[in-house]
Amino acid sequence: MHRHLAHLLSSGEGADVTIEADGEMFRAHSSILAARSLVFKTELLRLTEEGTSSSCMTIKDIEARVLNALLHFIYTDSLPDIDEGETMVMAQHLLVAADRYDLERLKLIYEDKLCNYIGTTSIGTTLALAGQHGCDGLKMACLKFLMSGSNLKAAIATDGFDRLANMCPSVLKELLAKVVL
Repeated sequence: MHRHLAHLLSSGEGADVTIEADGEMFRAHSSILAARSLVFKTELLRLTEEGTSSSCMTIKDIEARVLNALLHFIYTDSLPDIDEGETMVMAQHLLVAADRYDLERLKLIYEDKLCNYIGTTSIGTTLALAGQHGCDGLKMACLKFLMSGSNLKAAIATDGFDRLANMCPSVLKELLAKVVL
């Protein structure tokens, strides 16, 4: 079944909605989108209620490659192939997109994947994502990583840690409480 739905997505056969992201157009099926994501369902209903003759949705804050991967998951319930060098960045983007479109399973998968990429250079960004998107498991993994004095010292020296302080002061406060206590 997954193969058939993947073919349906790639061929655009019977598609009744177009999604534009980052200048690229993706043909999709409103019934599949609505069945998998309450957020897509709400947006599609809004388009219908507005009576627009166009069934085109524009998503301004998502890259085309991320939307492509998101649609792949929606249609096949499987993870898309991602280039080895882009795994962490795509995992971050897909976690954000999964949270935005209420795809809890995808969010949990990428939360788990990001736990494998925790390092001193990525910790600030990863911890900020965990705080902003309610990823408690990822946040705990980051805090555990930082409990090592050498990891904490190296992480504090990064730009990502500065961004964490600006974007998620509550997470930083939680970290300080754990380190001090």
